[in-house]
Amino acid sequence: MNLLILGLIVFLGIHSARVFGEGPRQAVIDRFGPMAWKGVYSVLSVVGFVLLIQGYAAARLDPIVLWVPPVGMRHAASVLTLLAFILLAAAYVPGNPIKARLRHPMTLAVKTWALAHLLSNGNGADVLLFGGFLVWAVLVFRAARARDRIHPPAPVAVRPMALLWCVVVGSVAWAAFAFWAHAALIGVRPFGGA
Repeated sequence: MNLLILGLIVFLGIHSARVFGEGPRQAVIDRFGPMAWKGVYSVLSVVGFVLLIQGYAAARLDPIVLWVPPVGMRHAASVLTLLAFILLAAAYVPGNPIKARLRHPMTLAVKTWALAHLLSNGNGADVLLFGGFLVWAVLVFRAARARDRIHPPAPVAVRPMALLWCVVVGSVAWAAFAFWAHAALIGVRPFGGA
């Protein structure tokens, strides 16, 4: 569990630099340049992610069961993760009304993904991992909205077909992940089996 905690601290810590450490972040950029910052950011992101994965995998070998979620929570998680994938697509599809309205669909995707997994998993490692991401996403979203109030973003021209692209791309990515990649990468089949 310690490895998982360390991974969360490193990964979420570096991803929080702009939110909670803008001054030191900018000082590093000013002193060493943006490429050096991107290098440090990338290395720490990868190190944190590897620690997080190894820690989570180790914790799953000896699970601490906190509660057993009702079966219906798996169905809720399926719907919420589909929504998360559509929000994730909205972060990249230009001119879509989701991003124009919500401004930060990537962070909302993380919140939705984390909540879905908290609803359907009751082990200590799951609560630590997904709870950590949920708390992080809530704080980052709040900080981003505060920045938006101080410096309102420029209006975005919304394209009519962009919403359809978000739904299609998000749904296809969700299906590929839910029916194949989740089992291949994580070892858990969301639909049928463990």
